[in-house]
Amino acid sequence: MSFIARFKIVKRRWLKIKIVIAPDSFKGSVSAFEAAMAIELGVKKSIPGAETLIVPLADGGEGTVDTLVAATGGKKNAVTVTGPLGSPVEAFYGVLGDGKTCVIEIAETSGLDLVPEKERNPLVTTTYGTGELIKSALAEGYRSFILALGGSATNDGGAGMLQALGMKILDEEKHEIGFGGGELSRVDKISLRDFDSRINESNFVIASDVENPLVGKNGASFVFGPQKGATPDIVRVLDKNLKHWANKIKEVTGVKLHNLPGAGAAGGIGGAFQAFFPSVIEKGADVVMDYTKLKEKLVGADLLITGEGQVDFQTAFGKTPMRAALAAKKLGVPTIIIAGSIGKGIESLYRYGVISIHSIVTKPMTLDKAMESAPELLEQTAAQICRTFFYMKHPSSLL
Repeated sequence: MSFIARFKIVKRRWLKIKIVIAPDSFKGSVSAFEAAMAIELGVKKSIPGAETLIVPLADGGEGTVDTLVAATGGKKNAVTVTGPLGSPVEAFYGVLGDGKTCVIEIAETSGLDLVPEKERNPLVTTTYGTGELIKSALAEGYRSFILALGGSATNDGGAGMLQALGMKILDEEKHEIGFGGGELSRVDKISLRDFDSRINESNFVIASDVENPLVGKNGASFVFGPQKGATPDIVRVLDKNLKHWANKIKEVTGVKLHNLPGAGAAGGIGGAFQAFFPSVIEKGADVVMDYTKLKEKLVGADLLITGEGQVDFQTAFGKTPMRAALAAKKLGVPTIIIAGSIGKGIESLYRYGVISIHSIVTKPMTLDKAMESAPELLEQTAAQICRTFFYMKHPSSLL
């Protein structure tokens, strides 16, 4: 066979190869879009003629706004709001390409990254700014919302957010309580008289993977309080305060948040949404996958490449790579995961259609060096993955 004839056969085989690239961000290093671009470069090095579809993902945490805005051709609006420590911060909410749906990340207004490590204390941090951001979007006429709850610095049960939206949360002397989870013990009365009426004209999708209840050993304070700066003694105070807060909410609404799944998300703000907003809770990764149309793009694909910074046993509890792999498995598409680092318990991911998991770290290096070199390492890893995977299926396409 002549070289030209052989080239035509190889080219036709290249054109039949379709790879969907759908990573989450590698936190602190590269965004989901940057990761996807680097992976695509590696794919193209190994299989220049492959069809590649880039679908950056998120799981309701960092990057959700940017991912959904980019996927739908939307925009971002800037608003100055109250940060978690009470000082002003500039935050953004996204407006999707439909011109009707807003996306808000609680991390933008009440996030852990906004609080210096030495000042982290959920007794005082507030969600007030989250309420201000919602109020700003309501004033612009928006009535459809996606709330991404990942990355909060707070444990105030959403009280600050509710106050920003007009709810009166009063102590025994009829004074407004202050900011933070430490103030919830003072709650005597909750008044809905001035609560923003536009809330009931709206619908809220709560993008969260957290299924923890509000209180108890599996609740917001005990599970998430320590990472927000709470000592063991503070954790016990916060849990007691949230229980008191839940009792008062039950008196007003009849909703018992204490053991309600998802109520413990973002320091209890998940419970506030369930009690006072017309809302539904959905897996964060699933919300993003729906809007980015990942399932439709997987049709006819030969391979899905996904990934995130850390992959371990927790990934199987609904994180982005697992949810993406599950969607691919239903269509008969195998999944390969690329990770910044790999921890224990990854074997549980194989039941979801994952065929292999690869770290981008190829030699001894510091964490800072790995994060700095992430684009190059992602590219190299993707190139080697594709050479191995597609040589087994189409040997001649790599010769």
